This record gives sequence, structure tokens and C-alpha cells, in this order.
Amino acid sequence: MSYLNLNGVSKGFRSASGGRTEVLHDAWLSMERGEFVAVVGFSGAGKTTLMNMVAGLATPDSGTVQLEGETITGPGPDRMLVFQNYSLLPWMTAFENVKLAVDQVFPQWDNKWRREHTENYLKMVSLGHAMDRKPSQLSGGMRQRVCVARALACEPRILLLDEPFGALDALTRGTLQDELMKIRSQDDRTILMITNDVDEAILVADRIIPLTAGPRATLGPSFTVDIERPRDRKEINHDSRFKKLRKDVNDFLLGSAADKRNPVKVPAKVPSFGGTPVGVSA
Repeated sequence: MSYLNLNGVSKGFRSASGGRTEVLHDAWLSMERGEFVAVVGFSGAGKTTLMNMVAGLATPDSGTVQLEGETITGPGPDRMLVFQNYSLLPWMTAFENVKLAVDQVFPQWDNKWRREHTENYLKMVSLGHAMDRKPSQLSGGMRQRVCVARALACEPRILLLDEPFGALDALTRGTLQDELMKIRSQDDRTILMITNDVDEAILVADRIIPLTAGPRATLGPSFTVDIERPRDRKEINHDSRFKKLRKDVNDFLLGSAADKRNPVKVPAKVPSFGGTPVGVSA
């Protein structure tokens, strides 16, 4: 059995009219330990619903989600989730926000160790100089780095990234993507990320799995990112493997949308920073 498994997972929600809409239908996924997988799809297709079930924040209507053979039935520190919006306590400093989580997860550790552990992860995300600043004193990119540091400091078995850079401007988003790749080179933790940016997925992930257009979205075939690391965003734009993979993933997504009569346009140009969300005209 693989490290993380989604076994025929389906999930629906009741509408205001009293009917029921199936958001995800018969989704299958397997991940190995240490893998970085990106699920890419349209906004509103059900990516966050899928992520919530892995995090234990939602329960499948049918099928199971398993981590190392154990069925996930609720949230836990072994699965740390980084949201698109900054989830920081505004009255606490960056250091205090991270240490609060470390204190909860590792109460058996000596306080000195917990402080050093917190500092190490803030330094890993290049925030050693800003530990004593409160969220209001940090830029959007810096706040999101605090969230990443907090998640990693809890030493989860799997790190879950729910469009973590989606609320950032293109330049900051590009910087954070580079930061994520740097962190990845230092910490080979298993990562599941969802995004609507094909370019971002190719840049950071080992494999890409497209989610078809909803409703009744399901996971498509796996696309391996056969581009060696470290990856340079400027050079990768000229790599024939990048261009082919980008076309293949977009073609699959656009084909699934066409099947559901959801007209979209293929981006005409690859930007140097941030990428273009699928289905959005450049």
C-alpha cells in the first residue's frame, strides 16, 4: 500500500433548494512517502473539498482516505494544512504563532528545545530577522511563510498546501514558489498541494494529477514532471519538456471542461512569475 491513498472517494453537499450536488465522484489517488504531488484544476471544481477530506475536516460520503494504512476520521497534527488566507493570531508575533503550535504538538519537550525548534523553522523560511514582528508588520508573503514554518515545525507526516500562494501578487507568488523549492531541498517531507496554476505545479511538484471540471469531478491520469531539480523558472520556460507537459495537462483539463460544456481559453503566454491559472486567457 502507498503512503497516502484515496480509495474511490465521493463527496456531495445539499443545495439551498433541497437537492444534492455530488462535488467529487469516485476519486482515486496514491502517493509515496517523500513525494510532492500537485492536484491542478479549475476554481470551484472540488479541490478544497478533496483537501479537506485528507486533512480530516470533511468525511467522504463513500470511499476512504488512508495515511500509512490508517483511515483518516478527523484532523490531527500528522497532517498540517496551509490555507490560501493567512491563519495567524494577530496579537502574537511570528515566533509566538509558530511556538504556540509547537507547544501543543510537543508538550513533552523541554521549553528551550521548543524555542530552538521554532527559531530553526522560521530561519528556514528566511524570517530569522522578523521573528518579533506581528502579522500587521509583515507583508503578505512573509505572513504566508510564517504559516509554512508553523506547519513544518509540527513535523507532520504530510504537508497539505491549499492554494497557498493564490492570494499573493504575481511577483510575491514567484518568490514564494522559489522559497518552497528551497525548503523542499532541505526537507523531503511528503507534500500534497492543490492549485489552479499549471505552471506552478510543473515548477514545484514531482507529479501532477488533474481534477476534471465539476460537478462530479474526479482525478485524472498522473503526469510525471521529468525535469531535474533544482528548477530555474527562467530556464524552464524554454525547456521542451515543460512546454509538452504544460500542453498535455491543459489539453486534459480543457477536454474535461468541454465535455461538460464549460468553455475556456488556453493561456497564450507563459509569464515569468506566478503562472496563469488554467482556463484564464492571458
